[in-house]
Amino acid sequence: MSSFPNILILMGDEWRFDHTGFAGHPVVRTPVLDALAADACRFTNAYTPSPICMPARQCFATGRYPRALGCERYGQDLPAGTRTFARIFAEHGYDTVACGKLHHTGSDQMQGWLRRVGMDHMIPPGSVGGLSPQAWKPSRKTPPPPGHWQGSQWNCVKEIRRAGCGSSPYAVWDEYATQGACHILRERFLDTGYDQADRERPLLMYLGCNLPHYPYLAEDEERFAYYLNRVEVPPHGIPFEHPWLSRCAQYAGPIRIGHEISEREYRRAAAAYCANIEATDARFGRVLDSMRLANENPDAWIIIFTADHGEMLGAHALWEKQKFFEESVRIPLFIRWPAGGLRPGEVSENVNLIDLFATMLELADLPAETGTDSRSLLELMRTLSGSSSPSWKNETLSQFGGKHLMIKSDALKYQYYAEDGPEVLFDLERDPSEQENFIDDDRYAKPLSGFRTTTGNLGFGFCRSAETSHENPRP
Repeated sequence: MSSFPNILILMGDEWRFDHTGFAGHPVVRTPVLDALAADACRFTNAYTPSPICMPARQCFATGRYPRALGCERYGQDLPAGTRTFARIFAEHGYDTVACGKLHHTGSDQMQGWLRRVGMDHMIPPGSVGGLSPQAWKPSRKTPPPPGHWQGSQWNCVKEIRRAGCGSSPYAVWDEYATQGACHILRERFLDTGYDQADRERPLLMYLGCNLPHYPYLAEDEERFAYYLNRVEVPPHGIPFEHPWLSRCAQYAGPIRIGHEISEREYRRAAAAYCANIEATDARFGRVLDSMRLANENPDAWIIIFTADHGEMLGAHALWEKQKFFEESVRIPLFIRWPAGGLRPGEVSENVNLIDLFATMLELADLPAETGTDSRSLLELMRTLSGSSSPSWKNETLSQFGGKHLMIKSDALKYQYYAEDGPEVLFDLERDPSEQENFIDDDRYAKPLSGFRTTTGNLGFGFCRSAETSHENPRP
């Protein structure tokens, strides 16, 4: 492998793991990502460290899980000067450029990036000093109605009912970031005006798009029309009685087709979501076109595609993220570098978004960092080439809200909800659709004991023993 390769990170927001052509989706069109994935190492069991935007992104930046990092909830940002992968690459001579969504809210908006382009690049008044973080927010005399999140957005039902064609503010933000990325690539590798192109200094470039995050508004009517009668409608049966619903009072409950929303309303929301995926894929293509225009071969770059978390999109009669169902907590992920000797193929082991931290350092031949939770994925990728046998512990974590924990070990997925909350155990090998809770099944007593011990060791409430009586009604 050559040292100091250029690196391009492409990241979507709220992008389900199964909503790409290369993942086998029968309808969604993602020709740009499909072409890249054909020559990439694809991770089919990749998970987010937290199924909500801000903690997931801060964990990605630092290679640490939410509790260890201190970013467990929406709104919590990194302290100024945090040791991010961007900062480490900059220290080793990389030009680090971030375009688009990083979701910082504190005084340090760069966090190691030497250059930023994006409409989210702003410091809230409360971070300046002398002004309370709440001083600029409007007062609210009454609490928000059920179904609202943060009391500032439409509730889920209204979000679905207003779906269709329209101008999402996030589409404007993504266009701004994409144009900026294309301009910087031309400036760095061409500079037709002043002939001061810098092709020697390595570049770490990040493009973080907001889409396909709701609102479910498609900027392109033709794309929306294409998907409207093609999207699959989930089953109308009784949804799994997930404890998440009873633990998060700000949500109204399941959103069932034929009850809270109609099938046509579902189709409009899902069609807009898919259209925004296709639009984002096209933006990624424009960035690659700018590379090729400058005679930069994408095969010589490390190209990573991923997302911060997924989107329920009506599965289990639930929407948005924040759940430990596969649709919300599992993410797309591939790493491509043909010139570096990375061969294409699939890795099925459980991995995490935070593992990209250690992986990128090793790929660029930079010193490993201590004190992180990140594991380099290179060992698993080398297995595809038959050069080594991995000693990978096939387990990963996800956390939400400082109270809830998911542990994925092999095909088992354990969930813990607050100190006095219920437990859920899914076996994805026996029940891939996550409909049956095996928590009271004696056949799982041994792994359940291990999950409970890990839960206690991580500081999530108390540690239950395998013999503890725990009544949890089956759905």
